Amino acid sequence: MQPTLVAVAHGSRDPRALPAVQDLLARVRELRPGLDVRLGHIELNRPLLPDTLRHTAGPAVLVPLLLSRGHHVKRDLPEAAAAHADARVAAPLGPHPLLVEALYDRLHEAGWHPARHTAAVLAAAGSRDPDAAADTRRTAALLSERLGGVPVVPAYASAAPPAVAEAVRALTARGHRRIAVASYFTAPGRFAAQSAAAATGPAAAPLGDHPALARLVLRRYDEALALPRPRTAPAPLPAPAPARRTRVRIAPIVGVSG
Repeated sequence: MQPTLVAVAHGSRDPRALPAVQDLLARVRELRPGLDVRLGHIELNRPLLPDTLRHTAGPAVLVPLLLSRGHHVKRDLPEAAAAHADARVAAPLGPHPLLVEALYDRLHEAGWHPARHTAAVLAAAGSRDPDAAADTRRTAALLSERLGGVPVVPAYASAAPPAVAEAVRALTARGHRRIAVASYFTAPGRFAAQSAAAATGPAAAPLGDHPALARLVLRRYDEALALPRPRTAPAPLPAPAPARRTRVRIAPIVGVSG
């Protein structure tokens, strides 16, 4: 039996977020009929990840619907997996060329045209983790290549500079006009809407149920299964109990003559 694919979404108060994630997972199921695909959220939406794992029998692969490394990927998901009898955690979705294809398509759907739009901002959620920033910079560089060398500046909705509006102003000061915003978000939410509002040109929709994203979810699942299971170090043997010292009393010898 194939291990269950547990897609892990962050969660959002935006009512559009959960249907968007469900549509993405519907595409994943279409691509891999027979695979048990379930959903768990880190917060804000049900089902929460611990509840999903509690009702998942047998092995599972947690595939984060997160686009870079950060606290959730490094700490929260491994802790959740450790509470399950047999679970492993896949890599985050980004950076990856399939994500770039989805970003490229979303920009064109929003009206991007290289002759009219001379720069773009890659708007991400943001994290204080330097690895997350490195992953976003890498995606921005790949998207710039895909757009024919157009400058693409990574920016963030929270936690890290520059803010999306600041990046737009900086590009405008350098002579760029009608700056597009590429939405580096899996689903709609407050950060995605806030980032789109800063655009002076096309504002792309979140990645949502883009077919490339569904293929990438399965790619991360397969990659996790191909890796050898980490060997668990044997538990150290308990230290031997200290030897109990026995006091020997020697009676004096009495009445012995030479």
